[in-house]
Amino acid sequence: MSKPTRKVIISCAVTGATHVPSMSEYLPITPEQIRDNAIEAAEAGAAIIHLHARNPEDGRPTPDPAVFGQFVPEIARRTGAVINITTGGSTRMTLDERLAYSRQARPEMCSLNMGSMNFSIHPVASKISNWRYDWEQDFVQGMEGMIFKNSFEDIKRILQELSQHGTRFEFECYDVGHLYNLAHFVEQGLVKPPFFIQAAFGILGGIGPDPENMTIMRNTADRLFGRENYQFSVLGAGRHQMALVTMAAIMGGNVRVGLEDSVYLNKGTKAENNAQQVRKIRRILEELSFEIATPDEAREMLELKGSAGLYR
Repeated sequence: MSKPTRKVIISCAVTGATHVPSMSEYLPITPEQIRDNAIEAAEAGAAIIHLHARNPEDGRPTPDPAVFGQFVPEIARRTGAVINITTGGSTRMTLDERLAYSRQARPEMCSLNMGSMNFSIHPVASKISNWRYDWEQDFVQGMEGMIFKNSFEDIKRILQELSQHGTRFEFECYDVGHLYNLAHFVEQGLVKPPFFIQAAFGILGGIGPDPENMTIMRNTADRLFGRENYQFSVLGAGRHQMALVTMAAIMGGNVRVGLEDSVYLNKGTKAENNAQQVRKIRRILEELSFEIATPDEAREMLELKGSAGLYR
């Protein structure tokens, strides 16, 4: 008897809070650009849209709920995609700032970084000669001296505050220890399966983009949680993006693309929008005989509450 075809969830991280406008003229920074990029990515096949907000005047990351409100409701209305709101924000935001919009919107999904870490792209600064906005250079270079704080207390607070409204999480794990941190909260009864684990490779300060590391992360998650209790997904930073996410699908996982993770489509060619990356990975997956999950299929796989009544 043939096995049922496995569905692969494509997530798209539209803009993030790490890349700066000088890295790509195509990085969406205004509410209209973020909205249009998200809608096009969903139409291309992304079931989950991961969202940050930026100051429309200069592209600086912002936690302002009023800015989120200029694009999230329209994306939800026009796509039906799962809206995944950041609680990571940026390394320069307080926890209250990072939670501001999620407290108000009570989304069906939020991201949740599973540990404090060095998180940096400061080497990129030496490759940029013309900065588009005056805040960018200090922002990028300053990462060298910063810690991305996600203490056990922070994580517990996010889980307790948002879970009470039915929000579930994309658990962003940048190293093996982050999986053990997740297991701690499972043991505390604060997290219930199915877990959506987003394993991140290639960020300076986190686990490297070596294929062997993906096997380590996958095997560790299997041992801690049991494969039947979680969905494994992978993001690859920068030039490692497409190779690693393709490998993830072959290993039974799901994939994440988007300009938050890489501003390139191919070597030396910048992606002009998020949909280009979604279409590329969709083509690769379908040529490998995978089927792409719809938003409602992703909701079923992850046991999400649905979007009815949200984002008005």
